[in-house]
Amino acid sequence: MVPQLNPRLREGSPYPRGATWDGKGVNFSLFSAHATKVEVCLFDRQGQVEMERITLPEYTDQIFHGWIADVQPGQFYGYRVYGPYEPDAGHRFNPNKLLLDPYARAHAGDLQWNDAVFGYTIGHKDGDLSFDTRDSAPYVPKCVVIDPNFDWRGQSGRNPLPWDQSIIYEAHVKGYTQKNPLVPEGLRGTYAGMARREVLEYIRLLGVTSIELLPVHSFLSDNHLLQKGLKNYWGYNTIGFFAPTPQYASDRAETLREFKEMVSAIHDAGLEVILDVVYNHTAEGNECGPTLSFRGIDNQSYYRLVPDRPRYYINDTGTGNTVNLSHRRVIQMVTDSLRYWADEMHVDGFRFDLGTILAREPNGFDNQSGFLKACSQDPTLETVKMIAEPWDCGPGGYQVGAFPPGWAEWNDRFRDNVRGYWKGNLFAHDMAARLLGSPDLFDHQGRKPWSCVNFITAHDGFTLNDCVSYNAKHNQANGEDNRDGSSDNGSYNYGVEGPTDNPEIVKIRNRQMRNMLATLLLSQGTPMLLAGDEFARTQRGNNNAYCQDNDISWLDWSLLERNQELVQFVTRLTTLRRQFPILRRGRFLTEAYNSELDIKELTWVNPTGNEMESADWDTARCFGLMLDGRARPTGLMKRGEDATLLLVFNAWHDVVEFTLPSVSDQHWCLLLDTEFEGADLKKQLFAPCQRLAVTGRSFLLFHLLPD
Repeated sequence: MVPQLNPRLREGSPYPRGATWDGKGVNFSLFSAHATKVEVCLFDRQGQVEMERITLPEYTDQIFHGWIADVQPGQFYGYRVYGPYEPDAGHRFNPNKLLLDPYARAHAGDLQWNDAVFGYTIGHKDGDLSFDTRDSAPYVPKCVVIDPNFDWRGQSGRNPLPWDQSIIYEAHVKGYTQKNPLVPEGLRGTYAGMARREVLEYIRLLGVTSIELLPVHSFLSDNHLLQKGLKNYWGYNTIGFFAPTPQYASDRAETLREFKEMVSAIHDAGLEVILDVVYNHTAEGNECGPTLSFRGIDNQSYYRLVPDRPRYYINDTGTGNTVNLSHRRVIQMVTDSLRYWADEMHVDGFRFDLGTILAREPNGFDNQSGFLKACSQDPTLETVKMIAEPWDCGPGGYQVGAFPPGWAEWNDRFRDNVRGYWKGNLFAHDMAARLLGSPDLFDHQGRKPWSCVNFITAHDGFTLNDCVSYNAKHNQANGEDNRDGSSDNGSYNYGVEGPTDNPEIVKIRNRQMRNMLATLLLSQGTPMLLAGDEFARTQRGNNNAYCQDNDISWLDWSLLERNQELVQFVTRLTTLRRQFPILRRGRFLTEAYNSELDIKELTWVNPTGNEMESADWDTARCFGLMLDGRARPTGLMKRGEDATLLLVFNAWHDVVEFTLPSVSDQHWCLLLDTEFEGADLKKQLFAPCQRLAVTGRSFLLFHLLPD
């Protein structure tokens, strides 16, 4: 008997991957090197009832594909994938589990942590070697077919800002607006809230240029967190690399549109959008985790498995699994995802969580890995900002400075050295390279100072206020008896643990915050400011608030008015950075004498006003850095025409007498002194060789002017 064919079904095409609507129907395309059959399941408008199950008819180059007529945008769907269930061989196919399309552009619904979402039977004596026959469809999110059309209102796409003009501002979509009184209550904590004119105008006036958003890819909360009344707040638990999470949509059915409207509004405000992306692992965890997508589609291809025990996962991420960026189809998926967000969503750049993972091959980190090569030759990706978090949890995982040309990298040594210096534990020699864009790490292969992303604080760790308010972490709210989070924070409370009304302690804390902010925003390299640090936000000593979707993490905007002087100070710093290009040179400055131009680009100065000597470096807590505006700005052997600046650092606890460097027919104009609370400072003129008293724990900036 001849089997009856579905009259709506055609062979379709193996590309593009995912579900693609062409106006008449949808082409479904799914990679699996080891599956034997793939079914696409179509659901009702609520995503609850499976209405139709259709086997994809073609298999081309390891791609299952088929075209189905009359399927429209808004259709809920998922896959069931058949193949061997042999965990000891690395295969975990189970067609009883409905799977998310790795290329789905939209997700709907939430994961319910029912035992049916696991490929094995929970509680079975054989553990993950057992096979579970329950249908997971009632408990898992569904994919949604999308209509990609969107009116960008004349925006041509991305308008990249030069790296040397960039100041990054790290923010969380929900936490940034959840308590912002300027945002209508129904829009707080959403993409639409982030897109509000009042919100973006504040960011623009602060002087930053690029908003780096914590993960917005579709992500899940682990069951162990939910059981404790917590959530995955940060979002580093991705389950869909093409779909914006509906958790941040004011109208979940319009998640995609709302995200694009947010990007459009940010661009209208003259700002960039950078996404924090998590391609190093997925939300499926280790061998005991759920089967939601990649594990059930082709476990052996998508994940790095222990070579001689493929039942188990390599865990270089510390999350249970590691995405296999050595597989060509996985590389393709990640680069397709990046191009989608850049081309279709108009995103300006990416920050790669645990970036070392992306450059790992079976033999370890390789800055010529397949993924990095694929990015370097891609005409789209070479035009967006690519920022690596250059470490992971695996062997040889710390790789700061080792990424190839074209990449920028977070530099945690800047954070550690600057915190340590202002705390009083480190000296001039610990600071020198950090102030110059860390040439010891980044000055190779034609890389530029912007490759070094400087930061004092980030989402992970203490806020700036907490750095000067707590000696120790206070993570009890995380439910792990304060064991989680780093115990090495480089922080100091100045006499009282936590908040205090003691005026002397408050005074030194405020000055230390100004010192670190000035160091950050006036150093060579690309600065990154943690949102809320400009008005002294606090997480109450919690340095690992990944699971705190509450007041601990949400920005308290009542602090804005209370700490308005600090906001004005930060705005003053960003203005100075824009005003004086010598603070953001496109090439590494050097202290070597240039005989051809008859200048030294920079000079290190001790408190006597003379050039630093070798004996000074290991003991000096007070020193100066003079940047000569005549330093050539490019490779051309031509003098620059910028201002000459002097930066004076004093981490000593007491006043230091400092003699200003000698210059002929010129005088020094004081532009900044962190001793003072406000941003406004009456400009004072000082003669060459004039001595002045530099307040203990303070930072000064001078501008050289002609008489």
